[in-house]
Amino acid sequence: MQVSPHVYACHIDDTHYMHPGGSNIYFVGDPREEMIVIDTGEHDRSWTRQILDFYKELGRPKITAILITHGHGDHYGGIDRLNEVMQAPVRCHPKLVKTLHPFVDDDKAIVKLSSREVLHTGGGVALRALFTPGHAVDHVCFHLAGEKVLFTGDTILGASSSSVSDLADYMRSLALLARLRIETICPAHGPVVPAPRSKRLAQSYIDHRNEREQQVLGAIGKGITDVDAMVKDIYPRNLKKELRRAAAGNVRQHLEKLQKDGQVEETAPSYRLKKR
Repeated sequence: MQVSPHVYACHIDDTHYMHPGGSNIYFVGDPREEMIVIDTGEHDRSWTRQILDFYKELGRPKITAILITHGHGDHYGGIDRLNEVMQAPVRCHPKLVKTLHPFVDDDKAIVKLSSREVLHTGGGVALRALFTPGHAVDHVCFHLAGEKVLFTGDTILGASSSSVSDLADYMRSLALLARLRIETICPAHGPVVPAPRSKRLAQSYIDHRNEREQQVLGAIGKGITDVDAMVKDIYPRNLKKELRRAAAGNVRQHLEKLQKDGQVEETAPSYRLKKR
């Protein structure tokens, strides 16, 4: 699917419960000249076949870089096979380089990105790297300012909220993205988000997190001190079982942020026998 004059999306219909709407690999640039690839998908031969078939449909253009948004397996899992076929350097956050070394034969083929570095490729495309920790400490988004396209990795998704490893960092990253002039959001999972929804999506994520924080404070105010009990109080009763762990993780992230902000304090945990 062509998203904009220099952006092409390879969509993969995976069925992972954390990926509503499937997954996306992006090719950026001019297929008649040079292109950049964003992410490589799972270490799954069916994923790699789909990506390489899409690459073939584009005419096998020269790939000047394979960009990895962050160090979760569904984003770098196909790096060995794509690197072998495309013979392109891998670019990633400095904190991810060591993790990727075992997957690429030549260590020199992995190159550290710099914050706000601009990468150039075919069609006069200029893609700026934006360090956006929060979902992961090594997360990078990419901004194609010339076409007002933002590649958000897992920081902003197309059909759901995202999980978070550090909420304070995540909120700062969302604030950075909210200031950009964009028409299209290209997430790693879920559908591509066009205008007008794209223009306020980062701010809506911020609003959602602020609302969730108030819900956590409200639960504590009602005397609820257990994370699982907070999940039951805050989230819908029909929340899918497989999503409860992610919900609990989000609540814990809010609690950690509230501790750092000096709004709540942690007391010693209580214990009970586990059900068998």
